[in-house]
Amino acid sequence: MIYPLPAAMVTCGDAPDNWNIITIGWVGTLCSEPPMCYISIRPERHSHALVERTGEFVINITTTDLARATDWCGVKSGRDYNKFKEMHLTPEPAQLVKAPLIKESPLNIECRVCEVKHLGSHDMFMANVVAIDAEENLIDKKTGQFQLNHAGPLAYSHGKYYSLGEKLGGFGFSVKKAHKGNK
Repeated sequence: MIYPLPAAMVTCGDAPDNWNIITIGWVGTLCSEPPMCYISIRPERHSHALVERTGEFVINITTTDLARATDWCGVKSGRDYNKFKEMHLTPEPAQLVKAPLIKESPLNIECRVCEVKHLGSHDMFMANVVAIDAEENLIDKKTGQFQLNHAGPLAYSHGKYYSLGEKLGGFGFSVKKAHKGNK
């Protein structure tokens, strides 16, 4: 298996009475142009039917501050609990999808399913990114880039959660002429 993975809380549902949060490690980028993401969910999970029916979801990036909620939402079922209420998370309206954002997440990626692949233990929901909601204080004023590293992102590896460590370099650092402080 390829680890570490992002530990994302994915929100789904189309009305407050069926909103749910599922913690997913099988999540990632499929394409940058057009922007596309995927999530993979076991068919027996409560959220699977919600995503399948609505064709929408939101990937909410997690942080070390959200570690407990991330784990709890992955262990407990939305059939039995209102995860927003139990974990004191704040649902916020999304820009373009009916599934809510998690206000406490620094980055929310709104997605609409374009294809479902039945892969075995999981179904992969491939989706177009239709909107992105980011904490403004994490956007670099000079470059306009989102600085997730300043939010304390959470990673998942072999059943354990980790914070990300020290920056080792930027894209292309291996071929750039060495300068003092070139990290």
